[in-house]
Amino acid sequence: MKLIQWYPGHMAKAVREMEKNLDLCDAVAFVLDARAPASTYNPRLEEIAGRKPVLFILNKSDLADGALSKKWKESGKYAVALSATSPSSARPLRAAMEKVASERIARLGEKGTKRAVRFLVSGIPNTGKSTVINLLAGQKKANVGDKAGVTRGQQWVKCGGFDLLDSPGVMPPSCENQVFARRLAYLGCLNDDILALDEIALCLLEELAAKYPAALAERYGIGGGEPAEMLGQVCKKRGFILRGGEYDYERGERALLDDLRKGKLGRVCLDGEEDLREAGLL
Repeated sequence: MKLIQWYPGHMAKAVREMEKNLDLCDAVAFVLDARAPASTYNPRLEEIAGRKPVLFILNKSDLADGALSKKWKESGKYAVALSATSPSSARPLRAAMEKVASERIARLGEKGTKRAVRFLVSGIPNTGKSTVINLLAGQKKANVGDKAGVTRGQQWVKCGGFDLLDSPGVMPPSCENQVFARRLAYLGCLNDDILALDEIALCLLEELAAKYPAALAERYGIGGGEPAEMLGQVCKKRGFILRGGEYDYERGERALLDDLRKGKLGRVCLDGEEDLREAGLL
């Protein structure tokens, strides 16, 4: 399989800007995709945070099976699982932010300082950082998109009792773990234009067949087989057939990835407990 690589220059610049602005912040919120929390974790960001209190936001939990979310209780890390597209998630998110920054809030109160508590909000592309900010604001204040790289620069957003610094998505500096890299590709955290989507789709089918065979059976009528055969079943089910009766595999690949990203395959979690341990999250 073709090696997945990244880390263009603008990401290095974004890291430098975050390091420069971190002194202005009281705490840090890292947004992860609950369907792959280890794969969407950038350890470089926690290094940057240093001793600042950190809140992990397990976003898109409505699309995740929740198996790993319970493990966070064992990790000793502050975390909240939510769906940033649901207005009902605003209250538990605010409560989690107040809890993780409670010491700082108390110190500001003792000094008689009335300024809002400041959070740096970061994560890798397309995990929903801007959607989280808009959830807290109660309106659209940050740019949102369904693909990686929507937020291009850092911007301050006032959200009630918090001032939030929305930062561009920053990938891990290393792409040595190609299992994590493939999962980022599945979820749209990488630009599809740089990927070999045929290989990505076949790997996804193989992984889903091992972990969620019922989802493939329900959505596409797949009962097993080699990845290429399963992709043919996707094309057949969706009617992606070219003249001469050949399958339109390219449309099938994109439909499969789109179905996963939009939750049409049901609740899934691609990472396992061993992945959390490898990422240093347990």
